[in-house]
Amino acid sequence: MGLIMIDTNAEHGAETPAPEGGAAQGEPAERDAFAVVEALNAENSQLKDRVLRTLAEMENLRRRTEREVADAKTYGVTGFARDMLTVVDNLARALEHLPAEARANADPHIQSLIEGVELTARDLEAALGRHGVRKLEPKGQKFDPNFHQAIFEAPDETLPAGTVSQVVQSGWTIGDRVLRPAMVGVSKGGPKAAPREEPANGGK
Repeated sequence: MGLIMIDTNAEHGAETPAPEGGAAQGEPAERDAFAVVEALNAENSQLKDRVLRTLAEMENLRRRTEREVADAKTYGVTGFARDMLTVVDNLARALEHLPAEARANADPHIQSLIEGVELTARDLEAALGRHGVRKLEPKGQKFDPNFHQAIFEAPDETLPAGTVSQVVQSGWTIGDRVLRPAMVGVSKGGPKAAPREEPANGGK
């Protein structure tokens, strides 16, 4: 007769022990999941950084475009305005060289011509002004090399040194830029006061 083998553990309801190392089998999976999360976080940070940089570049481009458009609007007529200054100068010279006596004694037709030239000069300056072109009025002001060009110096007791005493040619600006500096004469100022003499005996 054959032998019958009896599982005593099964008979008493004992559980079969888990194979050794079973708990360790879950650790690689957890590490893989953690690595995936870290990779996703890093990728998200990179994408966020790229988006912020793109937004910053777009904002800089918008501001630069607005500035260029504004400059083009303000300074687009610079060349034309500079050419028109010659016309303004010629009209001014024509009026300046007309003696007051000749004007007072001129017949009505000549008077009308003179008034027409004056009106044209005023309208031309007004038209330039509407485009941001302004005439400098530096006489009596402190000399500023950014806006004035000194062509001579002259003593003048009535003005402090470094003051514009005479305007030889008018200057003009466009926007906040100099279109043409004013050619001016600058005062050296009056003579310096003589030093006060001290009494020989020291005031005693």
